[in-house]
Order: sequence, then C-alpha cells, then structure tokens
Amino acid sequence: YTFIIPNPRGIGKSEGEWYGVYNPVEMRDIYDVIEWAAGQDWCDENVGMVGYSYFGICQILGAASQPPHLKCIMPCSFVDDYYQHGYYGGVPSTYMSIYWELSPANNPVPWSIKMYGEEKVKEMMAERLKDPDMAVNSYFTKILTTWPPKYHTFYLDYLLHPLDGEYWQQRSANQIYDQVKVPVYLHCAWSPLGRWSTPIFTAMNDERLNVPKRLGVLEGYDGLELPYRALNEECLRWYDHWLKGVDTGIMDEPLYKFTVLNSGVRYENEWPLARTEWKKLYLRSFGRLRWDREPDSNLPPDGFTHLPPSVSTEVNKLVYKTSRFPQAKEISGPIELHLFAAIDAPDANIIVKLWQITAGGTRMPVCRTGQLKCSYPLDEEQSQIGRPVHDYSKRVPITPGEIREYVIEVNPIGMVFPAGSSIELEIKAMDNFEHQDGAWEGKMSHLGPIPSCNTVNYKIYRDADYPSYILLPYIPYTPAENWLQPVCDDNIVIGGSGKGATH
Repeated sequence: YTFIIPNPRGIGKSEGEWYGVYNPVEMRDIYDVIEWAAGQDWCDENVGMVGYSYFGICQILGAASQPPHLKCIMPCSFVDDYYQHGYYGGVPSTYMSIYWELSPANNPVPWSIKMYGEEKVKEMMAERLKDPDMAVNSYFTKILTTWPPKYHTFYLDYLLHPLDGEYWQQRSANQIYDQVKVPVYLHCAWSPLGRWSTPIFTAMNDERLNVPKRLGVLEGYDGLELPYRALNEECLRWYDHWLKGVDTGIMDEPLYKFTVLNSGVRYENEWPLARTEWKKLYLRSFGRLRWDREPDSNLPPDGFTHLPPSVSTEVNKLVYKTSRFPQAKEISGPIELHLFAAIDAPDANIIVKLWQITAGGTRMPVCRTGQLKCSYPLDEEQSQIGRPVHDYSKRVPITPGEIREYVIEVNPIGMVFPAGSSIELEIKAMDNFEHQDGAWEGKMSHLGPIPSCNTVNYKIYRDADYPSYILLPYIPYTPAENWLQPVCDDNIVIGGSGKGATH
C-alpha cells in the first residue's frame, strides 16, 4: 500500500484559503486527490481512505462526492452530526478550540464570510457578544472583536452558530448517507471523553447508508493513543478484501464486532441487542440508585447550586450510587437519563457522568459525558429508546421553578460490571474537565463545556410522582458461539449455551 497524507488548502505549504475543518471545499478536494492518486504509475486504480478522528470524519464526506476510483472507506472515531460534535446536547464547548492549535493554517478565512458576507458577519459577532457567557470570557471577546478575523477563524465560525442549521449540516455525514456508494467499516473505541460511539451505531442503523458495511469497537479507553496501531490487522483485512480482492473472510462475519469491557470480544447481529432487557435504576433519597421505584409522593427534592467560575472553581454536584452487585452484570447498549428537575433560570446546562466503583473502591469511568442545554425541546417522534432526539434549531426558554422531565443521552457502552462493583451517577452543571491530560491542554481546553456565568439553583425530584431514573441495557445472556475472544479469570466465567450462557 502507498499511504498519502495531503495538506488541505491553506494548511502547511498548500496554497489557498482554509475554511475550517470538514468544509465543503475540502470535500471536493478529496475527490481530486483520490482521482490524482488513481492515475499515478504506482497505483492499480484501487484507492481507499484510512484514519481516525479528523481522518475518519472526512471519509464519508469525501465518499459522498463519489470519486470513481474510491473502493472503500474505514472511518474510525467519526461523527455523523457535526453540530453535536461542537455543541453536544446543545452545550457549547472549548474542546473545538484545540483544532486551531493542531492545524498549521497559513491562510485561514472564516467560512461565515463565504456564506453571509462581511457586513453580516460583523452583525453576527456583535450579537454573539450579547450572550453573557461569551462576554464574560476575554478569550471569546478577543475572537468576537478582532477584525479582519484572522485570529482563530474556525472557532469564530463555531461561536457564531450556536443553533443547528445550514453551517453544521454542510459538514455532517448524516445529511449525505444516501450519496455514499462504497463499502464502509465504522469503528471507534468505547470512549469516556465525548460523543464518539453513538455516531457509528446510528450510521449502522440508518437505511440510507445502503452499502456493504461493518462495525467494530475493538478497543477500550486507551486503544486510540498515538501512534495508532490498535486496528492494524483489522484494517488490512478490510483493505485486502476490497482493494486487492483477497478473501479475508471479513464479509462473512456478523455485522457487529465489539469488545465487552472486563469480558472479551464478540459478534452481534443488531444494535441495540434483541435480547436486551431495559432496566430502570431509580434515583432515591440519600444518594441511592435502586432497581425499585420510590413508593412515596411529595418527597422534598435534592438540590445543588451552580456557581460560575468567576465566583468559584468548586464544581457542585449530586451523586447517586447503587449497592454492590452480588453477581456480575453486563450493560451493553445505549443509555439515557430521565431527570425531573426544577431550575430557577430560563436556561441551564446539565452534565451527566457514569462511573464504575470496583470491588476495591477504585473509581473508573464508564460514560463520562452526557449533556443537555435545557431550553432545547425533545422531539418525541424522532426519539428512540436510549437515543433521545432534541430540536437544536430553536430554543424554548424554560419556566423558572417549573418541574420538567429532561431526557439526556448518555454514551453507549459494552461492559461487564463484576460482582462486588457498583455504579455511580454524577449530575452537575459544570465540568472540571478532570479527564484531560497535559497532551491536550491549550488556552481554553480546561473548561470543556462552557459554563453559565450565572448562579443557578437545581432541584432534582425522585419520588412516586416524579420518578427520575437512568435507563440501562441489561444483557441477561450471550450464546457461547458469539464469543470471538473470551477472557476468563477467577471472578468472571464466560460460557454456557443458549440462554444458559451467562457472565
């Protein structure tokens, strides 16, 4: 194989203007690069795309332009809804600012100017500064007042589009699935850092992506560290099959192959799994999570107060915890939180995290990101179990003090909780970005979700009238033949047959 890494327009030594990540011009350029490569003497006219993160996200966007010599793609850790990548749950994030620090742009230009013209962009910048959450931060103020806008142009585009719409849809794979005509292998790791695993399962279930496809989740939390080697063998099987005509057997396997953390690797034929038993873990008084619902009404709520970072660096939160599991439990599938809450503001953020508490007391991440800005209404018709959908094109201010049910997506997981372990649910309004390490720290990356600059009080209800709960996909058994690579120790035994196969 010949491996090509081109610099996009306006990046490195490439001429032209850079319009930010995944911009529409870049999609057309991918077409040209593929066709250029196919015409070289060293190429047999069979071209694939490879890579993860940026190099994974751009693959479906490039494939939708249908280059004649593109034979297959393998998007790793890609996002299908670009608005959710930047505004997960409608909550803006400083995560996107790292793209600027990682992209050596020599001629950056805001895409917003291409869309609207200079005068309109000036108006949009002034309007965005009216948001107190923007105005309180000198970093945002610098971006929103610098003209001509040559400083952090992509993040300027990002800040100017807090609502979902054309800007985001131009860069979103879920808008063009029907235009992809080549085989697709979707891949990610179970990631506690952001919304990475949801898009690949969503894409697999989208009938518009009507091509030969497979899905793999073949690492745990650490499989995507650089240099990225974890998926080499699977990549070769995929590319040898579609680019060299070698029968590697990969298309004879079931559609899904994923690692079950603390267990092993196995095949499945659908997602969510048909044998899923949806279990509700109810929030109860005294910070408890219980499988049985609270029988009493009119119980006083729990509460916490969000203090803006200009007032305090303390992150206030509520924590709910199960008892230790007497037997191992597998939780594999999408997760959602139904939260009855009253908030004393017209809008607010809710941040959700799940943790595993090991038998020895170690706190391990399960799904550390679920977010919602409360003013975005739930679209009940589009929502599916474990996959709530909100309308992010508009905000409907909440009535302060009104008790409302908020449905919050939490990242899916495939995991066995060993006997003696427990689950902890964390609810807060601001994230201290505790999962970041020095390699990703930049000017603003420590903030994560951009917090409200206002003091906000939250009341969380959990009684018979307002039964807040987290919906978990419990897997009661797995046929022994599904397992590709089981892992056994003194505490976990995998085996059996039919409905007798248990963990």
